[in-house]
Amino acid sequence: MLEIRFFATLRDNRENIIKIPFYQDITGVQLLKIFNISQDQVSIFLVNGFHRSLDIKLCDDDIISIFPPVGGG
Repeated sequence: MLEIRFFATLRDNRENIIKIPFYQDITGVQLLKIFNISQDQVSIFLVNGFHRSLDIKLCDDDIISIFPPVGGG
């Protein structure tokens, strides 16, 4: 299983934490496609608490945290 945690605006219309089955050779880019999130909507991509590239191959039981760019005024 993969545990995906969404933050800020990426939580809109989603649960805060979603668990999905692990798929062999899935990458961060492919994970975003599953949730219909474009790469430019992601500022920080953490795997098990460490900043990682979206090209990383994910492993079973990984915890992924996805943050959008910060906005405001």
